[in-house]
Amino acid sequence: MQGVFNFLAGSSGRITRIVAGIVLIVLGLLVLGGTGGYILAIIGLLPLAAGVFDVCLFAPIFGMPFGGAALRDMLAKRLH
Repeated sequence: MQGVFNFLAGSSGRITRIVAGIVLIVLGLLVLGGTGGYILAIIGLLPLAAGVFDVCLFAPIFGMPFGGAALRDMLAKRLH
């Protein structure tokens, strides 16, 4: 599980979340349309915001810090 959080807390994980959020928003608004499209676009805001603001939404569920910097620090300490 630590490998997943290492990815999510790193720059590649942030970029992946931002891109995934943008893709969900575009798919919702431009491809699906209607109520379902708006719902998908709203859902896409979550990974987009998490990547932009450097937070990990799932980390607190596993007893880890919410903020990306704090999560990276904690994971780095676990490796040593």
